Amino acid sequence: MSNKSQVRVRFAPSPTGDLHVGNIRTALFDWAYARHTGGKLIFRIEDTDTERVTDQYIQAAIETLKWLGLNWDEGPEVGGEFGPYLQSQRLEIYSEWAQKFLDQGDAYHCYCSSEELEQRRQIQMQNNKAPGYDGNCRELTQAQIADYKLAGRKPVVRMRMPSGETSFVDLIRGEVKFEHEYVPDFVLVRADGSPLYTLAVAVDDILMKITHVLRGEDLLSSTPRQIRVYQAMGVDSKDYPLFAHLPFVMGQDNAKLSKRNGEVSIAWYREQGFLPEAICNYLALLGWSPGDDKENISMQELVDLFTVERVNSSPARFDMKKLEAINGDKIRALTLDKFLELSLPFLLKSKVISGNQEEIAIVRSALPIIQERIIKLSEIPSMLNFLFVKDFTIVHEESSKISDDASQKILVTALASIEGLGIWKTQEIEERLRAALINGMGLKPRVAFSAIRIAITGSHISPPLFESLELLGKERSLERIRAAISK
Repeated sequence: MSNKSQVRVRFAPSPTGDLHVGNIRTALFDWAYARHTGGKLIFRIEDTDTERVTDQYIQAAIETLKWLGLNWDEGPEVGGEFGPYLQSQRLEIYSEWAQKFLDQGDAYHCYCSSEELEQRRQIQMQNNKAPGYDGNCRELTQAQIADYKLAGRKPVVRMRMPSGETSFVDLIRGEVKFEHEYVPDFVLVRADGSPLYTLAVAVDDILMKITHVLRGEDLLSSTPRQIRVYQAMGVDSKDYPLFAHLPFVMGQDNAKLSKRNGEVSIAWYREQGFLPEAICNYLALLGWSPGDDKENISMQELVDLFTVERVNSSPARFDMKKLEAINGDKIRALTLDKFLELSLPFLLKSKVISGNQEEIAIVRSALPIIQERIIKLSEIPSMLNFLFVKDFTIVHEESSKISDDASQKILVTALASIEGLGIWKTQEIEERLRAALINGMGLKPRVAFSAIRIAITGSHISPPLFESLELLGKERSLERIRAAISK
């Protein structure tokens, strides 16, 4: 724990699309750290890139955090004393600081064109030098500046990086050092007057009194630039935020997960029927461990146990199978009421049901028999469709499995054994079918019941057979078996 009085962490995405696994893991750790320490989570939107960050993406980011249960203490829709929390509404603040840096001599106007910069970069690389700004405009004379202005060149504002090095203690990695020869003078403000990330993020972190910055390892190299901005702002080093750079999340192929991979967008997981608590549970395990090989944790346990010291510095690997297993566990732990509430949108969207009370009652009675069998809510429509379909047909791939003589004989025997059944309940149906097919015909259960399963549900993958027969009702069950025989 740090000696800073109250922890203030921030989640500050640039929503150029749907939030993805990496963003959410960061948000989750920020949230857990704020809650564990009794601190505050500040949600800030970095939207200075107005072409790529849209209102739609900003709204989607807000909705995603709400859906996941990651509430914030200051930010959009909540407010707070250090707002506004959208960087696009703070442009004057950045402009004032950039001017102050120019006045102090910490920054200067750079008139180099992008073509000139690229040309010099190529020469640096040919000479085996680290590519970067070469200080061309650092000490321009008034005459040179006048010539550039006459040529109509618009300058960027560039921060002067002194010689030496920047070192800081990363809460996950320990001491980190950057030699300034590899951190050349960097741009703070574009030629059109818009601020770059490095200026806005550093100014905001100081003005919003951020004490801890937990963020992805990909931003580690921008830290010396941010520290340079703090120095130019006149901030005492003891008041700098503490940094903790979280390990990369890698795919199964050991390549870094990217936004371009559609499956890492949280919206995709939501559509697939992953539960928010399963996503949070699984993402918490990517680079952090509660200890004791414990894998199934609640949000409250995460809050109770989370410390930055327990975050690992080595990359974490994203494993879809493990996420699915955790999701299955969370589905099995749902109450019937909650399971019903979560299931209905999937059944309505896929038009399996129209939503009347009679249908909902059938869904409610059917859910317990599939709760043990599914790993995603999106599997529910295909599992329960057989109960609601008006014109029931078996697709060709499945019907071909029951058209052989052996299967037909099973269906005929099954039909004869249950046609006269007086009590149409799971136990009685099972007893009759086992007596006729396993004891009578000497078949193995898998062989005996597979043909009936296809005849009843239209698929060899379905809820438990005997419960399905009870739910479907005697009349419809016999009708389907007869239809499968006549075919």
